[in-house]
Amino acid sequence: MTATFPIFLVSTPGLEAPLCAEALEQGFAGATVVDGGVSFSGTWNDVWLANLTLRGATRVLARIGEFRAMHLAQLDKRSRKIPWGDYLDPRIPLRVEASCKRSRIYHAGAAAQRVATAISEELRAPIAEDADLRVMVRIEDDLVTLSLDTTGASLHKRGFKEAVNKAPMRETMAAMFLRQCGFDGSFPVLDPMCGSGTFVLEAAEIARGFKPGRERDFAFQTLPSFDPQAWQAMRAAPTPQTTTRTFHGSDRDAGAIRMARENAERAGVADITAFEQTPIEALEPPPGPPGLVILNPPYGTRIGDKAPLVTLHRTLGKVLKTRFSGWQVGIITADKSLAQATGLKFEAPLPPVLHGGIRVGLYRARL
Repeated sequence: MTATFPIFLVSTPGLEAPLCAEALEQGFAGATVVDGGVSFSGTWNDVWLANLTLRGATRVLARIGEFRAMHLAQLDKRSRKIPWGDYLDPRIPLRVEASCKRSRIYHAGAAAQRVATAISEELRAPIAEDADLRVMVRIEDDLVTLSLDTTGASLHKRGFKEAVNKAPMRETMAAMFLRQCGFDGSFPVLDPMCGSGTFVLEAAEIARGFKPGRERDFAFQTLPSFDPQAWQAMRAAPTPQTTTRTFHGSDRDAGAIRMARENAERAGVADITAFEQTPIEALEPPPGPPGLVILNPPYGTRIGDKAPLVTLHRTLGKVLKTRFSGWQVGIITADKSLAQATGLKFEAPLPPVLHGGIRVGLYRARL
């Protein structure tokens, strides 16, 4: 039987609960919400699968060691007892990052240096500041936790969305907001301020059953535990689920529409997505059954005059109430008063979410 170890899914702050629900749904038994993310026990296969299939995780950490250390000499000595050769290939460069909280070892730079020296001397692995592979050291209440970042580039980088507009919604966040609106791929989605198309692309991929990490590389591919044949079998594309739904995006900016169409083509969902240049006041529901209108309008947090944004939200609310009967609505905003300007009756608020250093909320309503 393959040994299990703790696996930690890093979450966008505020989206731990939907990420946990997704992990359980994907078969990661025992997944629970912990500070900063979701934790469960698993094998290296589970690490690969989590990176490949989870839409809401930012990255996947493999916990490889835990011990107490009150001072740097103790950290050095105990770091050397970790069987680094079981986890790392001595030919692959790595970097060590550390964080310290409520601990007698308080200098993160010194802590990282001690662990890096221990790995370098025990394993003879090259240490490089620009290395893709990271060993992460967390010291909290004098407890040292050592982890491998098995992901590499953040999981929101699916590998398809080359074209982005300013202040884009991250794919990982978009997927979790869709989940919080009850989206499962079975009903239409419309984003009337779609930008480069993130919500629409995520919805279309979910409906088609695509794995979000199907086309990209991961840090775990450089580890001794990696099995290329098993990985290829895991990543093998299943037959796409058939869907008669079309997922719609519109925007007043012609450049955004062009970007969204290009991104949809790269993601393999151009045939089930439609993007049109349309201002909010001209918005009409697409043919077919009601679905979900979801959008991330401008917040005005960096803009002095909020009046145009209030007008925009009032127009949005009027259009939705008069033309979108039976639809659900999800509005992401950092300003409660802007959401209220729509005149919609919102459900109970969900925990706030950190988006680019700004706390935003998902406001849900049913028309």
